[in-house]
Amino acid sequence: MTAIHIQGLGTYVPAKRITNDDLASRVDTSDEWIVSRTGIKARHMLADDENGSDAGVKAALLALEDAGLEPGDITHVLTATCTPDYLCPSTACILSGKLGTHGAMAFDLNAACTGFVYGLDVARGLLAGNPDAKILLVGSEAFTRRMNWNDRTTCILFGDGAAAVVLTDGDAGTPRACLPSAARLRDVQCGADGRQYPLLTVGGGTARNYRPGDPVQDDFYLQMQGREVFKLAVRSLSSVCAQLLERNGLSLDDVDLFIPHQANLRIIEAVGDRLKLGADKVFVNLDEYGNTSAASIPLGIGDACRQGRIRAGSRVLISAFGGGFTWGAALLEF
Repeated sequence: MTAIHIQGLGTYVPAKRITNDDLASRVDTSDEWIVSRTGIKARHMLADDENGSDAGVKAALLALEDAGLEPGDITHVLTATCTPDYLCPSTACILSGKLGTHGAMAFDLNAACTGFVYGLDVARGLLAGNPDAKILLVGSEAFTRRMNWNDRTTCILFGDGAAAVVLTDGDAGTPRACLPSAARLRDVQCGADGRQYPLLTVGGGTARNYRPGDPVQDDFYLQMQGREVFKLAVRSLSSVCAQLLERNGLSLDDVDLFIPHQANLRIIEAVGDRLKLGADKVFVNLDEYGNTSAASIPLGIGDACRQGRIRAGSRVLISAFGGGFTWGAALLEF
């Protein structure tokens, strides 16, 4: 099997920017309190007439442009999200209809904040069976639609955003805009522990037996046991990164840049310490976006490319954890 490559990448964040001071006007918090505990300074919010699928389309069009492809060239549309437009139809189908990828296989996958890494593994399997496929993988989240704005422990953490990549079997040439070179997916590893699902939930599904006219309950919004999530996140991120490097015969000295899921600066720093990575090798952009869940890592890749932190020849380690409880890591070689 020819090596799988990320042939194009596109990112999008909504124009509306919510600072910590903006939040302090509606909930009992402050800029100092938020920054000291999370490292987040701002996040972006979808406009009232904008949905997650709209954000995904904007990112997807940029990824297609980067790859030098048209929507009609795409054979599969995968959308990683845990804040879909609807329970049914899938956001992938909605996105496909807006893009014009008619006839392409389309479905959502929900691994929460690990969704993009899970999507890479799923795409790898699809390309193994169909080497001619051209897969559009979109991570798009509308988390501000599921925030309880009276809960200062959670509403400060999340933002909206989208990012997309085009995956092909083999290097089809140099991308046109965002990526410095087509990134080879060397390996990916994912896991989950369903016993931990109560630690982080977002309602709106059928576990709650709503009847017409019933008011929504608190479990309609994101609920999280932060301390327990922190401990599990640090352990799982550190472990999966070490396992992935070991099975590829590599050490952290062989990694040029580590892009972890952007959830909380304390988690990122704790993982960096466990892996013995210097701050110069750990990429952080959550100060501007907050936690964008499945869009987090590809947004990070895009920003790192624009900042010159990723160049042709860079080896990049990415890793994420999320509700479920899920985790995953992947090695990219540019």
